[in-house]
Amino acid sequence: MTWRKFSGEILQTPIIEEVEKTIERETLLGNKLKVCIGTDSQVKGSVTDFATVIVFLREQRGGFMYIHQERTSQKMSIKERMLSEVQKSIDIAYKLCDLLDLYEVDLEVHADINTNPMFKSNQALHEAMGYILSMGFVFKAKPEAFASSYCANKMVQ
Repeated sequence: MTWRKFSGEILQTPIIEEVEKTIERETLLGNKLKVCIGTDSQVKGSVTDFATVIVFLREQRGGFMYIHQERTSQKMSIKERMLSEVQKSIDIAYKLCDLLDLYEVDLEVHADINTNPMFKSNQALHEAMGYILSMGFVFKAKPEAFASSYCANKMVQ
């Protein structure tokens, strides 16, 4: 699984090692961190692009992110696509949660799902929320889910 920085620089170490180095570096600099993980997707013809982001927020000092992108030609309903986004975010959160617990870094999983029933993505809200919460993660949906709705969205546009 290839991860990169926003600058485009490819990470040469596995993501879990990179996250640990990042936490250690930022802690030494005196920064209190929170990690938000989110995924967004965009259908372009017969292909769906997915972007998963790990966003590091420095308390009162901005943030940065690591990005993984993939694409599929598998046809999906809107609900399937929303739940695939959630699955990708949970997979990464699960890989990182023990490390984040060790360093006492708060974690949120963001879903690019609208809480307003007028939007199509709302079809997946209850399943996504149940899935994320049942895994023991903090859940955020639109408009609070900036990791998926803004950061990951920027990568698939």
